[in-house]
Amino acid sequence: MAEEGERPGVFANCLLAFVQSSSVSSNTISELSQIVRQHGAEVLEPNRKGQIRIPQVTHIISNTIDFDQYMEAENMMIPVVTTSWIKNSIARNKLAQVRPYSPDPRMIFSSVVLTCADIPELDKEAIAGATLAFGGTESKDLMRTTTHICALTMDHPKCVEAAKKFPKCKIVLPHWFDTCFKLGKRIDETPYLLPDPEFLSKGSDEEVKVPQSQNLEGATSAVPGELIEKRPALSGGRQKVIVFAQKKVMLSADLNLNARLRNSITGIIEDSGGEVVNVADACDMFICHYRDGPQYVRAAQSGKDVGNLAWLYYLIVHNEWTSPLRRLLHYPIPREPIEGFKDMRITLSNYGGDARIYLENLITAAGATYTKTMTANNTHLITARMHSDKCDAAKEWNIEVVNHLWIEESYAKCRVQSLSSERYQHFPSRTNLGEVIGQTFHDEKVLRQLYYPGGEEKPEAFARKKRKSTADGQSAGRSVMNESSPAVGRNAKARGTQATAGNFATPAKGRHVRSGKENDTPSVMSTGSRSAKTQALSKLQSIAPDIALYEKEKKRNPKDGPWGGKRAADLIDKERSVMSSSPTPDEKEDDVQRSVSKRGAKRQRLSLPDVEMRVVLTGYQRWLEDLHKEDADRKKLRAMGVQIVQDSQPCDYLAAPNLVRTKKFLRCLARGPEVISSAFIDACLDTGKRHDPADFPLEDKTNEKKFDVKLSKSIARARANRGRLLQAVPIYCTSDIKNGYDAYQTVAEANGAIFKVYRARSGTTIKPTTAEEDGGAPPEPVYLLSTNTAAEKALWPKFEKMAKDGHMEPRIVMPDWLLDVAMKQELVFDPKYLASNKPS
Repeated sequence: MAEEGERPGVFANCLLAFVQSSSVSSNTISELSQIVRQHGAEVLEPNRKGQIRIPQVTHIISNTIDFDQYMEAENMMIPVVTTSWIKNSIARNKLAQVRPYSPDPRMIFSSVVLTCADIPELDKEAIAGATLAFGGTESKDLMRTTTHICALTMDHPKCVEAAKKFPKCKIVLPHWFDTCFKLGKRIDETPYLLPDPEFLSKGSDEEVKVPQSQNLEGATSAVPGELIEKRPALSGGRQKVIVFAQKKVMLSADLNLNARLRNSITGIIEDSGGEVVNVADACDMFICHYRDGPQYVRAAQSGKDVGNLAWLYYLIVHNEWTSPLRRLLHYPIPREPIEGFKDMRITLSNYGGDARIYLENLITAAGATYTKTMTANNTHLITARMHSDKCDAAKEWNIEVVNHLWIEESYAKCRVQSLSSERYQHFPSRTNLGEVIGQTFHDEKVLRQLYYPGGEEKPEAFARKKRKSTADGQSAGRSVMNESSPAVGRNAKARGTQATAGNFATPAKGRHVRSGKENDTPSVMSTGSRSAKTQALSKLQSIAPDIALYEKEKKRNPKDGPWGGKRAADLIDKERSVMSSSPTPDEKEDDVQRSVSKRGAKRQRLSLPDVEMRVVLTGYQRWLEDLHKEDADRKKLRAMGVQIVQDSQPCDYLAAPNLVRTKKFLRCLARGPEVISSAFIDACLDTGKRHDPADFPLEDKTNEKKFDVKLSKSIARARANRGRLLQAVPIYCTSDIKNGYDAYQTVAEANGAIFKVYRARSGTTIKPTTAEEDGGAPPEPVYLLSTNTAAEKALWPKFEKMAKDGHMEPRIVMPDWLLDVAMKQELVFDPKYLASNKPS
């Protein structure tokens, strides 16, 4: 707060929330949070569920729209802006407009700062107006922040000055803007750059390089291929999947998964902290192949995230949430052809690689027939340029010629779009339109109208806000308007509303996925062979290391090692661990019971109730030195639907007698479970019945003060972080650190860190680099956990040199830094943690 007579900060009255992603790390969020607080802002803590407090927040800071509350924020008219908005607001000492800083890729000029040079006045107004409409900004003068100059020649003073002082500023012909406006997509500026634009010097019939498709990875088909093995590695192994944390996922029967693959996918989801459910009303994510059937309709109507198996695999590989509506083939396909496509025969030209495969599958998904070769029987040619043998033949045979935007937007809007639209007939002379493929989104309103009319709008869309703002974008207040949910449009065809249970035995249609030259003979699958879908899925089973490991662990025999988890040795810091991932006898009984019930056996030896609570216990003394009592009590609890699990397994609750900084507690806290008092376990065992865990919250004001932490805030942050608090943060640890490095490794990796042991003979492990090679970005911190013994201190100079050579900032810290960060679930740093500040 500004003192009396002092000018308020630039972010005064702003309530900000940050979204962590691959482009905005926890470290960046920590630094920016400090900065905005110094300028008057308040950074809102997440709510109990780990979500952004949408009703209160004024701005959401995110460099991507790929977070699950984006649609809610958009419906509530809350601006989502990139981190550049903060920097530019501070530089200008007033809130910058929000529109130019939108992370929405549909705002194609959101990063463009334009000034015009020798352009006629009317053209200048048209170009500036359209640039603003697509999220850009315009200035009359050339500034340091200017990104583009629109000019006809290099003679104008603005162009001369930019060439001398601002080499990164691009001087482009107005034709570039015109083409982008017509297409509604931003194409590469290179052919239009002055002083020697290729657009003017080369003919449209000269060869143009086929571009790489940037938006099609994992989205070329509704049927996924071999994706999971591409997941990035972390600390010598595969990166922990956290994208399903706190999510309930339903796998529809129409996916036609075999039992082994279903179990493997279930294991990945559960290991990520999620849960697989069998009721559409109970799920957060519904995975199906076709956009029909009562479960699909129910899930879609109630605002669940509905996607197909390709979307699910995409989430696993990228380990980051994205909307299934963002990529056309991540959403379930229609079982019947989209109206108007049934009798179309479509071929392609001038598209290669993933773009060709994607368009082949999109044509088939729409219900048309794709042909590899073109004959007079073809109805349409989709081409990226107007120069090829197929294009010439199409003119002679009066075949319709369009670019790929026509099929994309027809599929997205669930109806054939007019061929006469200029955007579908536009072919820039020096551009292959494959560079802008895959950027079209689904229209959720159209999907609702045709496939699941009625029901609820998305829950977050109930309350919409109108925001009043000043000219510079500062929020001054908002009102709430409730809307009813009209049943829009015509009734769905028999697709969804008349589907029966019989539909779910129906196998998914095989979608061909091919590549190669245009005139190769298409391959034909025999009717006796497996479908393309089954082939693709079977490959996954044989190659995915995660699946193999999961299957191996699931089959482990209890005789191979001790069971029962870790047993407490004291209340605070010491735990004796029996490290085994073997399932407990109770878990094996559950597996037997489930498999027996699935086979429909008449005789069933076991009658245990379903597991309703999975609990990790730490610091618990009731069973200390009494293994027989522990065995008996575990069976009693299991009979109540309560299962005690190891800290490496998914859990719903973390139970402890008080707030402790044990490895178990910190590892589980990263998943954001409910934290309860272990008195709950005592009460269940003493009374012989299961109590309500809500009656046993863990309350420990003494240790909250001791550790400078608020448990409720830590839980909320953990649910927001979803195990990503230290994602991509490199943490080294000396090999001889007190109490061993194993415990610190467990805590660090539970929060997504890259953990390495640092030894005197380990050599350089950070690649030497320079600021220029890192794009001019400031050095990121790298941590070394160390105490200040003579042996460990001898390693410090070598570590510091290694970090600085790699353009990183070395921070040699006491282990308490990691423990405090994990307990608070907030990446903070204070010089008090530096090992050099501690007495020897």
